[in-house]
Amino acid sequence: MASDRNDQSFFTRLAMAVAKASGKPATFVTAMAIVVVWAVTGPVFGFNDTWQLVINTGTTIVTFLMVFLIQNTQNRDTAAMQIKLDELINALNGANPALLDLEELDEATLDKIRAHYTRRAAKARRAQGHDGDPEHEAT
Repeated sequence: MASDRNDQSFFTRLAMAVAKASGKPATFVTAMAIVVVWAVTGPVFGFNDTWQLVINTGTTIVTFLMVFLIQNTQNRDTAAMQIKLDELINALNGANPALLDLEELDEATLDKIRAHYTRRAAKARRAQGHDGDPEHEAT
């Protein structure tokens, strides 16, 4: 079920648009052009402190803001992926429903579950005659 863009907050729509635009080659070329123009103007301004401050301030501001937009995009992507994985686990017969929503558990609980599945995997490899030797790994 697709979400209507009108249901999304302004920040979500902005974050999605900026993330999409920032990944395009034209955006990279534009950023490179800005750096080249800045570098070429160095002799005009005598490579003074103000000239250096312009690029430092600009890049710092862009980086600072992009961190939040990228994190927002990553959080949404991760949440969507977790929901899809939960649906796959839920839909598979014989799947362990206790594995649904693992991302909500604390690190110690995750470590216990990981250790359980690590032991199961090692046991399965031993049963198949694989001892972890790369020559015996499945192809």
